[in-house]
Amino acid sequence: MTPDFLSHIEGVLAGIEADGLYKRERLIAGTQSGRIRVRGPGGERQMVNLCANNYLGLADNAEIKAAARQALDDYGFGMASVRFICGTQMLHRELEHAVAAYLGKDDAILFAACFDANGALFEPLLGPEDAIISDSLNHASIIDGVRLSKAKRFRYAPGDMNDLEAQLRQADAEGARFRLIVTDGVFSMDGHIARLPEICDLAERFGAIVAVDDCHATGHLGDQGRGTPALTGAGDRVDIVTGTFGKTLGGAMGGFIAASQPIIDLLRQQARPYLFSNSLAPAVAAGSLKAIEIAREADDLRARLARHTARFRQGLTEAGFTLLPGETPIIPVMLGDAVLAQRMAGALDERGVYVAGFFYPVVPQGRARIRTQMSAALTDEDVTFAIDAFKDAGRTLGII
Repeated sequence: MTPDFLSHIEGVLAGIEADGLYKRERLIAGTQSGRIRVRGPGGERQMVNLCANNYLGLADNAEIKAAARQALDDYGFGMASVRFICGTQMLHRELEHAVAAYLGKDDAILFAACFDANGALFEPLLGPEDAIISDSLNHASIIDGVRLSKAKRFRYAPGDMNDLEAQLRQADAEGARFRLIVTDGVFSMDGHIARLPEICDLAERFGAIVAVDDCHATGHLGDQGRGTPALTGAGDRVDIVTGTFGKTLGGAMGGFIAASQPIIDLLRQQARPYLFSNSLAPAVAAGSLKAIEIAREADDLRARLARHTARFRQGLTEAGFTLLPGETPIIPVMLGDAVLAQRMAGALDERGVYVAGFFYPVVPQGRARIRTQMSAALTDEDVTFAIDAFKDAGRTLGII
């Protein structure tokens, strides 16, 4: 490696630091929950956690841990192989069947992460004669997956149905054979819900396929936690659902695609992240199975989550913070400036609230924020504590 190259990399890093965009990781000493122990230079502190995707609070669930522990004894630590060689256990097919039944699809296919699922989706199904029409705020994994495909690419303005219709017409004008519309179900940085019924209306008019990344919805939104298709009434009009076990459904890792049988069969034959990645660890598969079972019946946890969401949103709004409107447990506190977002995150850290500042390139320039996320693992007292900490930090920094 040449000294010039390392010097160049060091210069890039120095520029990121100077711009106030450098990301630093903190150490959690214990389990993921509503309150966590954070280890720093001064030792360990307990903090209220507002930045995990642990919506139902299942990441430290005793039943899920017991299922994972049993799977270690019954099935071992790992498969040491990809699925089609010698890496498929009964657990993997049981989990795929459970996902498909939960989401009302013929079958499902597992991946190491939903990033891999979205990376795998498009290339096997669509060729250069086809078109993908993507919401311009879609997750990075969708963007990368679309890039891997040879299909024509069209983007529509966020949630803009007129622009979506215009892009569908353009795809038709360019002679696209098949058209696939893809959107996040819940947009992770804003908390907005996709307009699925209207998207499906347009898809039916233009003979298009609809794919939804429901990572921030499956398990906690809609009837029985079946996600945004159930929440919005789009139901089985959505053709393909991608999702994760790394958020609401236990919080470990792993992703999936659920769809009609021929789609899943073709992905099993040709999806490269599936063919060339190890199978999910047995403990993760067993824990995720238990998480789906719990989520189906978790109306009490969903009600608690909704209550926390409403209280926190009301408390910060009344205090004078600028929030993006929404109804999901993702509540972005808008600050605009990246340095201010980091200062606010630091001030909240000092007050015992664990948050993260989000800024470019994760969000657009000038749209820096603290993205807070509610969890059923929080208590009413935790939510009150967090609201009070936001107020105090906001006044200290002159934000409110």
